[in-house]
Amino acid sequence: MEIAHPYLLFLGDVPDALAAKTALGIVDWRPEWCLGQLRLPGCAADAKLPDMTIAEAAAAGVRTMVVGAVNAGGVLPDHWVVPIVEALHAGLDVASGLHMRLADDPEIRAAAERTGRKLHDVRHTSERFPTGKGTKRPGLRLLTVGTDCSVGKKYTALALEKAMRARGYAADFRATGQTGVFISGRGVAIDAVVADFISGAVEWIAPAADPDHWDLVEGQGSLFHPSFAGVSLGLLHGAQPDAFVVCHEPTRTRMRGVQHPLPSIADVIDLTVRCGRLTNPAIRCVGIAINTEHLNDVDAARTIAAAADAHGLPASDPIRFGLEPIVDEIERHWPR
Repeated sequence: MEIAHPYLLFLGDVPDALAAKTALGIVDWRPEWCLGQLRLPGCAADAKLPDMTIAEAAAAGVRTMVVGAVNAGGVLPDHWVVPIVEALHAGLDVASGLHMRLADDPEIRAAAERTGRKLHDVRHTSERFPTGKGTKRPGLRLLTVGTDCSVGKKYTALALEKAMRARGYAADFRATGQTGVFISGRGVAIDAVVADFISGAVEWIAPAADPDHWDLVEGQGSLFHPSFAGVSLGLLHGAQPDAFVVCHEPTRTRMRGVQHPLPSIADVIDLTVRCGRLTNPAIRCVGIAINTEHLNDVDAARTIAAAADAHGLPASDPIRFGLEPIVDEIERHWPR
């Protein structure tokens, strides 16, 4: 899937920044590809890009409008159809990470056919996956797991890739969600794979490799989340991780979108080890990545220190402080 850039990021009228995490993730990791944003009235998210009309974006050289907003169920709201059709008529391709295929809307499909523009549904793939086999394969793998969804699993994996490469490791980010695919140019949106083939798809994402090569697999959901635990478990078994990092947002008390309380970090470590031993008996936790976005500097440092002390593991915020302590732990167990 070749998606032409630069991008115009469409944020729709989402109610908060988390609902625009696809767009915000692209800006954070591929800022050079992003020229502007398009927001509808009532939008509560801001990617800190110039606000543009579609005509202005086309004149500025934008090649693809990316639907950078998400919602429960991944549906396409009816009132988003008009700007998507307008973008196609302005000569832009349109890419989406929603579950609903763009061409399933008759107006969008007709506009794409009339204009000859491309529709990219990043969450869908034409690849056919086998069922997972769980057979031990060469190479090393790390999986990011979470106490909840949207706590920083993708950012942690990307930050680890950057930090490990700086140390001389052969390490590659492996995308399992739509934003990660936009960022890396390769991967599979695991939550769109039929359940029987989730672990097989992850084996395809992170195949056999050189013995000292690390695949840094982007986690999804949480083993404790009643909506997404099935995806998280299939991903864990397919990734067959040698190491995992727990990602946590300390200001939450309930899991996103449901009334269930947030599990403890200790609960996540314990369940991940017990479930992960099915495909890798040697699985171990190598650190805790804490999203301190909503804490001041003093509280952030105190929270990170408390987590490290409580669990006897290195802890850090991948964006605020970097992940050098966790890379140190990896190097301690798997010296180069």
